[in-house]
Order: sequence, then C-alpha cells, then structure tokens
Amino acid sequence: MLNNYETVFIANPVLSAPQMKEAVDKFKAIITEGKGEIVHEEDWGLRKLAYPIQKKSTGFYYLIEYKVEGELINKIETEFRRDERVMRFLSVKLGKYAFAYAEKKRSMKQQKKEE
Repeated sequence: MLNNYETVFIANPVLSAPQMKEAVDKFKAIITEGKGEIVHEEDWGLRKLAYPIQKKSTGFYYLIEYKVEGELINKIETEFRRDERVMRFLSVKLGKYAFAYAEKKRSMKQQKKEE
C-alpha cells in the first residue's frame, strides 16, 4: 500500500539554478524509480534561516509531496543525508486528514491564481 509523505529540504544557498534543479530531479527520480508517485511540489526559493546551518544564514527551500511504499522512505532519507547540497530535510508521513487538508489548500491556492 502506498503511504502519503511530504518532504521539505533546505539546499545550500551557493548552488546555481541548474545545480538546484539537478538536486531536485535526483530526489524525484528516486521516488519514481521506486514506483512512487509525485503528487505535488513547490519551490519556496531562497529564504532566511532561523539559525545558521554550516555557517550559512540562508537556504533554498523545496517541498515534495509524494506517495511511496513504506520501505522506500529509508532509501530516500539516506540519499538526503549523503547529498552534500542538502543542509537539512524533514520527511513527514501524512495521515488521511493531513493529505485531504493539503489537497484542499492547493485547490484554494489554484482558485486564487485563476481569479
């Protein structure tokens, strides 16, 4: 059975746009190769950190929502730990209510864009 997950990661701010895209594509490929499905993704851009990480005060934030088998999440998190471009990451398993809320929030945001 596929579980719903959401991962937000913070990438090193010295990365160029192509390097950032390459990092995102790498993690998306791991999900899809593991027979997962990417539900939604958002590039939150460069933001100020609450506290310095690796002597840096900013970072590129990126969110990926996806559905995968439970065993694959360990492989995904291992890849986040190994990638030197990623400063921090957090993966959360979404329950059915959290997933429904995220979908509702996305649809409301889409409606606002259309107006």
